[in-house]
Amino acid sequence: MKTSVIVLALSLGFGSVYAQKIKEAEVPAAVKESFAKKYAGAKVEKWEKEGTEYEAEFDMDKIETSASFDANGNFLQSEVEIKVADLPKAVSDYVTKNLAGKKIKEASKITDAKGTVMYEAEVDEADYMFDSNGAFLKKEVETEKDDDDKKKK
Repeated sequence: MKTSVIVLALSLGFGSVYAQKIKEAEVPAAVKESFAKKYAGAKVEKWEKEGTEYEAEFDMDKIETSASFDANGNFLQSEVEIKVADLPKAVSDYVTKNLAGKKIKEASKITDAKGTVMYEAEVDEADYMFDSNGAFLKKEVETEKDDDDKKKK
């Protein structure tokens, strides 16, 4: 019985962070308006809903970018793909020391609504999060294979 409760709790927890691809018609007008104001001229390639947040994936100046908004259209954060070499040195030092033999596949710079910067380094099937100076914050394991992995550019 105890195991069943734990499994159920974990399932509900993972379900709440699962991003679902949605149609543009399902995105609140306030979110679409905020996106259009903040990223004038950008065309959304894919909308996703994760919990109560809406995420737009698009290219900005030929760079993979995403932006998250709450249901009222308030900007939450942006994530911009960067070159692995553009990560703070402390990030690559962390990977070398703690993940011997592993390589960073992709890197992103995340900026929240207040201007706080974090970095994300993808290693294997996990995302390692770092603060603006490159200090390790946390590890997030991907629960689903992203469509981007399927399409090679």
